[in-house]
Amino acid sequence: MKRKVLLIYTGGTIGMEKDYETGSLMAFDFGNIFQKIPEMKLIECEVEVYPFRKPLDSSDMGPKEWKIIANHIGKNYENYDGFLILHGTDTMSYSASALSFMLKNLRKPVILTGSQLPIGDLRTDAKENLLTSLYYASLYDHDEAVIQEVAVYFEYKLLRGNRTLKYSAEFFDAYQTPNYPVLGQSGVHLNVEKDFLWRSKTEPFTVDTHISQDVLFWRIFPGMHLNHFTEIPHVKVLVLQVFGSGTIFNTEQTKKILQKLRENGTEIVVISQCVSGGISFGKYTNSNIFREIGAISGNDITAESAITKAMHLLDNPNYGGSFAENFVKNLCGEVSD
Repeated sequence: MKRKVLLIYTGGTIGMEKDYETGSLMAFDFGNIFQKIPEMKLIECEVEVYPFRKPLDSSDMGPKEWKIIANHIGKNYENYDGFLILHGTDTMSYSASALSFMLKNLRKPVILTGSQLPIGDLRTDAKENLLTSLYYASLYDHDEAVIQEVAVYFEYKLLRGNRTLKYSAEFFDAYQTPNYPVLGQSGVHLNVEKDFLWRSKTEPFTVDTHISQDVLFWRIFPGMHLNHFTEIPHVKVLVLQVFGSGTIFNTEQTKKILQKLRENGTEIVVISQCVSGGISFGKYTNSNIFREIGAISGNDITAESAITKAMHLLDNPNYGGSFAENFVKNLCGEVSD
């Protein structure tokens, strides 16, 4: 039996081709994708295309578009065996992270991919990314989907979506998951590391598109004046990216300002500036301040995942308990236990 995959085209470089008369890039009609990539007909799955009415640069993707994608998957969940989202590369990790929280208890693959070069370019990486993503989106073992989570496929690697970060604007191998192993690799054979795959609990699949935008992200740097925090409007969640395993300037002013934020009702989530590793309160003296003021450790979560997780959890009526209690939980593989 052929598996059915719904391809959702949002925009991005992968959907561009060059107008050789003007030299400019323009979006092509994804209704003609089978003419552009005839190899798609050789894959043992049926593909239907749902294009955004207006293709978007990935820098224009945000909560509104995340909700559109999540709701469309929810509406069509029973009609397809897998879902493939074509997306611009710059914010793909944000979208993959947000969707991993919105699409609860997945039992089917949701794969995001894109490309560094347009699909019509002679040296494009788009075709391989698209074709192999279709394989993963339709990969079943008997009647069970092999991939049951939101993942990113890029340059021969399948990665957990909410663990990814884009580390290169130039290389084809643009994504990494420094704090989690690769889920699969494509070579002569299509490999999957089954021990690393996420499996949800027994609850049924649901869509929860709650997103709050009352979240602020701030990166600490040497010499920074923390009194800037007293000049910003009240924000419900501050994601604070600090040094190493969780250190910040060890001054009375630092503690006073951060304590004032907490007294005003701001939740402070602490994440690391390091690409690999995570937060460990108490490892160094200069991290004790966060424990004293009741800040939340982000563990080894990425910035993209921390931001979208905070947006999803904040004031979400579908979660019991406090924001802090829910944030430290491993909801869908985004942090290490």
